[in-house]
Amino acid sequence: MGIFKKPPLRGGKRNQDLPDDLWTKCHQCDELIHTLDLKQHDHVCPHCEHHFLLPSRERIAMLADPGSFEEMDHTLFSDNPLGFSKYPDKVATLREKTNLNDAVVTGRATIDSFPVTLAVMDFKFFAGSMGSVVGEKITRAIETATAEKRGVIIISASSGARMQEGMLSLMQMAKTCGALSRHQEASLPYFSVLTHPTTGGVTASFATIGDINLAEPGCMIGFAGPRVIKETTHQDLPKGFQTAEFMLEHGLVDAIVPRKELRPKIAEILAYLMPRR
Repeated sequence: MGIFKKPPLRGGKRNQDLPDDLWTKCHQCDELIHTLDLKQHDHVCPHCEHHFLLPSRERIAMLADPGSFEEMDHTLFSDNPLGFSKYPDKVATLREKTNLNDAVVTGRATIDSFPVTLAVMDFKFFAGSMGSVVGEKITRAIETATAEKRGVIIISASSGARMQEGMLSLMQMAKTCGALSRHQEASLPYFSVLTHPTTGGVTASFATIGDINLAEPGCMIGFAGPRVIKETTHQDLPKGFQTAEFMLEHGLVDAIVPRKELRPKIAEILAYLMPRR
């Protein structure tokens, strides 16, 4: 009967007032999550505990004591040393879109009153790739921590070295590791927190040499991607290869810590490694 037919949409168009980012689909369980619910759960799926990408400033707010974060070196900008086509335009677009100057935010902070420097990478800026500015900011954060007797905490989320900066990008691997070696000689702790994804030159340098290596559940950790490895070795990869759980089983990380438990876990370990001021 006609009275039970659903009336057609007028004009065939959706409501133009409906925001595009009102709902997010979980990559793991396919549930639709309201944006406000996702933010209230620290960007973790309330249905399956899948950990979404977390903006760097929101992660800093989760970790640092309220009002304690003091950003460093926020005026550093990437150059175009190789004259890479459209690279400056891409960087300018990302600065405007993300409100970041590059793929890492660094600064002084306290966690449960323990003094630290934080370096938090942001995957939404150039896939978290490490160029000369990222390496320089991380190195300066480490050197500041060494000089001021602070712990170092680096949160990694990166596709690796930034190809648009060539050798200058690869040099950051050695530079950051050298600074961390001097930090270790000063008997000060370094926490590396690996999040999804941590790959390439970041994995092959500072991300995997922490005194304590922590990882978020289910995150991808590796140097090359699974497809590249399979094509190179011509072998099937083990189940769960390059996940945090696989790396824990094989000794690359010390513990898998859900996002909500990360701050108390770091504070607990800092209590053993550093004197309280």
